Amino acid sequence: MINYEAIKPYLFKLQPENAHHVAGCVLRLPNICQIPFNPFLESHFVADEILNQELFGRTFYNPVGLGAGFDKNATMIRGIQTLGFGFTEIGTVTPKPQEGNPKPRMFRHVEEKTIQNAMGFNNDGAYKVVKRLKKRYPLSTPIGINIGKNKATPESEAINDYTHLIKAFNGLGDYFAINISSPNTPGLRDLQNEAFITTLFQEAKALTDMPILLKIAPDMSKEDAVALTTLAVAKGADGIIATNTTIDYSLVAHPKDIGGLSGAVLKQKSFEIFEAIAKELYGKTTLISVGGIDSAEEAYRRIKAGASLVQVLSALVFEGPDLVMQINKGLVELLQADGYNNITEAIGADRR
Repeated sequence: MINYEAIKPYLFKLQPENAHHVAGCVLRLPNICQIPFNPFLESHFVADEILNQELFGRTFYNPVGLGAGFDKNATMIRGIQTLGFGFTEIGTVTPKPQEGNPKPRMFRHVEEKTIQNAMGFNNDGAYKVVKRLKKRYPLSTPIGINIGKNKATPESEAINDYTHLIKAFNGLGDYFAINISSPNTPGLRDLQNEAFITTLFQEAKALTDMPILLKIAPDMSKEDAVALTTLAVAKGADGIIATNTTIDYSLVAHPKDIGGLSGAVLKQKSFEIFEAIAKELYGKTTLISVGGIDSAEEAYRRIKAGASLVQVLSALVFEGPDLVMQINKGLVELLQADGYNNITEAIGADRR
């Protein structure tokens, strides 16, 4: 166990992005130094068959993944695995390297247990990230690749960025996540439309056999979210990830005027969009829920609503690295208490 509460006050004295870099340095150690970290992994990885499921041709040993945005450049994959995650999602990766938006671009709302980020897809670019993944993939736990367009790419040429990335990363992960829902790249959310979705999946499915999932924003109406995701599945999407960050700044007392909010304040907003989508698409595609998940109880609520997998990110900042283990242990107890023999029996229980 890590006494995160003793460390957190010191981390919170740092600017949020600097604290992120400190955490990244620690998590890069297993890659850089080839440190196995086996005792730590064994203490955090909940190995209970009740949590196992087969998706995308891979075994997910537990349903809790790390959402995109933390390991943007695939430099921490082994370290992240030691925290007990059942899968991880790298990125968002763009074709060309980019620095992202001007600093400061990440902010804590401590009382609301919320992060506001305006990073802007800062990453090393496809070429370098592909080289790293070639050294790591496959891993014993699945890896998703979250992809997005460069800021300088005009909307009319955005499709070329996504197809370029799909060709570059083909065979180096277990699924693609199409990111057209970040609020931090101008015009990106405008791609959440019928014409782009239709063209994107038509071209993407011709380039790869890897599953391709669509990640959506929480700031559209439920009706529009259902319509968009239903269209995506009809055009070939293998799953939906709901949701990205929100630009509903009314959720925090002292918001900045840039970026998206994630963490506790997104919990209900994200759940409501997810549930609306699940009512329509549960049983028709794979659903992943993300946004405000900070406990086993919340993860279980998303699972019973129809999520095969869940992702956490901002909650790690406030709850610490033991959170993943606590969620998985709690899920085992909740599944057993409800008489389930395997997590697949609980997925969508509230839909049936």
